[in-house]
Order: sequence, then structure tokens, then C-alpha cells
Amino acid sequence: MKKYTIEGERMFLERTAISLAAAQQKIKELTITKRTKRVAVTAAHGLVLAETITAPFPQPSFRRSGYDGYGITTADDGAFPITLRLAAEVPAGATFQQKLAAGETVRIMTGAQVPEDVVKVIMLEKTEQLPDGRVLFHEGSRSDNITPIGAEFPQGATLLTAGQRMNAGAISLLSAFGINECLVYEKPRVAVLATGTELLAAGSVPEAGKIYNSNGPLLAALVAENGGALYELGQIADEMATVEETLKRLAQEVDLIITTGGVSVGDFDFLAVAAQDSGQLLFNKLAMRPGSPTTAFVYENTPVLALSGNPGACFTGFYLLVEPLLQAFQGQESRLRQTTLKLAHDYRKKNNFDRYLRGTWREETVALVGSDQSSALGNLHLTTCFFKIPHEQELTAGEEVQVWCLPCK
Repeated sequence: MKKYTIEGERMFLERTAISLAAAQQKIKELTITKRTKRVAVTAAHGLVLAETITAPFPQPSFRRSGYDGYGITTADDGAFPITLRLAAEVPAGATFQQKLAAGETVRIMTGAQVPEDVVKVIMLEKTEQLPDGRVLFHEGSRSDNITPIGAEFPQGATLLTAGQRMNAGAISLLSAFGINECLVYEKPRVAVLATGTELLAAGSVPEAGKIYNSNGPLLAALVAENGGALYELGQIADEMATVEETLKRLAQEVDLIITTGGVSVGDFDFLAVAAQDSGQLLFNKLAMRPGSPTTAFVYENTPVLALSGNPGACFTGFYLLVEPLLQAFQGQESRLRQTTLKLAHDYRKKNNFDRYLRGTWREETVALVGSDQSSALGNLHLTTCFFKIPHEQELTAGEEVQVWCLPCK
């Protein structure tokens, strides 16, 4: 039975508010498909490993000199100063396979392979090359200055574990072992739809009663910033047929659909109706401010997160609801860091719902940044966290509040 009625063009939806925690749990329980593919290691930056990779050989794979210097044998590692005959030079990448006789030395460069019978590399600074080609060792060394085979990684040691997000260091590590491919999670394909006949595209001529579409570009950037692949950035009017047609098409092409606008209690909020008709409505109201009318449903096996059209609410809803789902597609947990900090100022506004305010944090305190209105967008670029004001409460400076610190900020 439909949980709404239509009188002419007016829609009346039944909504039951649930807590943010309950909504997050419903999203967490969604069945999603994590896709993997093999990519070049050099193209894996920012992607998440879907396999554990072990060392195919020890690192280093040969006895390696830690300094530029001269190698000596046990026979000559005694009283210093001492003068030895230079038998050969071993630059990085070369080898010296002959045996050193007593009284002989080899010049060895940093990173070069140390001959088997060399027991110490005496640093260049402690030596002097004489005019006749011999080498004078002014003093010895307590350290052998030789890195043994497998000192950093024995063969078979774990290099990177599944779930590691590839960064420059990880790429370097695999490259050092000659590994040129790795299995990663594919970025989830995401469609972003801004709804509303009142929206104008950037660059178009201003019109009375209309506003420029800022939430679409906002969400597109947030998707990219949090590991998603933007498949489509669209803008559709408030028309039921258009909404249904667009959802049906995208549900066959993407992993996740994010919408903004069209979910409030207005007369033309057709996305809210589509959610009711989907057959798998997760929720259509949250006991939170901003973003109370935020809606989530599954449309033909594809999750749809319908966020508020108010910029502040849209921004907040993305991080608290969409970001964890994007990470789940990549085999990850949410990157938001939850903590407790002290409020830097009084907050005296009571609300019947919990408020999740945009703020900035520093050391042990958190403070509101800019306006707390859901329609405000002038503070989004400054926001580094959200903090919670429990419903029906007024807080004073110094009281502790729950804080969600944002990634990439």
C-alpha cells in the first residue's frame, strides 16, 4: 500500500523519523558489489588494494654497501693506519667476483654489492688515495657498514596488506621489487543528480526566482575526493516521469545514485514519491538538523541517497551517510575520525532534533564556523568537522561534545 496520497499535484507523504545512528546502520547493512581489477602499479595511486602482496625475494637481495668507501678482508682488519693496494672499483650495479688477497682493497660505491670476502667497508672520509694508486687507511671502523641480505624484508614477508590505500610510498615499495601490477578495488561509479525546476546551470543568464546549481558541483567534488568515480553529473526538473526515467536508466549503469533536492515536504518533491514506490525504502526522515528529510532507498538493486537541497544539509548528509557507503565499495571503513572535544563557546539554541553543526577544531576545542543555517554555503570550504548538539539542550563553553573530523581537511 502506498504511504502517500495525491490530490491534483499535491502529495502528502507519511514519514517516520529515525536516528542518524539507525540510518547509518541501515546503509551499512546494504548488500553491495565490490568490483576488482588488475592495474599497473604506477596507475594505482589512491586506489585500495584487494590483495596482500609479499616479497618475491629478500630486500636487499645482496650484501649492500651503506657508504662510499673501501672494502677490506679479515686479514687486514687490524692495526691502523694501514696501506693497501687498490684491486678494483665496484660502482652501483656492478659486481666483483674475484677473491681479494691480503693487502688488497676494492673501491665500493653506496648501494653497490659487497664482495663475499669483504668484512668491512671503511668510509671514504677515513682514507686517502696515494699517488702510486695505493690507499691509506687512517683508521678502522667499529661498524661493518654492510647491509645484510633480507635486512629489511626477508623473502615472503608481507609488503602491503589488502585494504591498504595506495600512495606514493606504496607504489615505490612495489616498484622496488619489480612488481608492475596489483589487484585493486574499482572506484564505485556514482551518478549525481540535482533536481528542481528552479536550478540554473553555471554560465547561464540569471532569471528571476531561479538559483544556480551549486550542490551538483559540490557533490561531484566530494565524490572524487572520497574515492568515487563520477559517472554522470545531471540536472533534472521536478517531473515525476523524468525522475523515474532517469532513475531507471542510471540504476543499470552505476553503483550509487546521489540526489540533492526533491525530498522535502513540498508539493512537487517527486524523489520522495519515487522512494516510497521503490519497494525498498530505508528511511525518509531523520531525527537530525540539518537534513531531516534526507531519504534513502534501493531502486532496482541500486542504492539511492537523496540529500536535502539546502547546501549545508547536503554537505553534512554526504559525510555522515554517503561517505561510509563510498568507502564500503572499496573495502574500507569510513574515514571520518570520531572524537570528543570541548565546545569553545556557548550554544543556546534548543531543537527537538539533534543538531550536527559545521565547525573547525583545534587541539582540544571545537567551534562553530560561520552560520548554522542549513541554507548557508559560505562556510563549507572552511569546515573541518561536525559536532553534535543533543536535542533539547543548551550547552556552555567547556562542555564536551561529540565530533566527527573530516578526511582531506
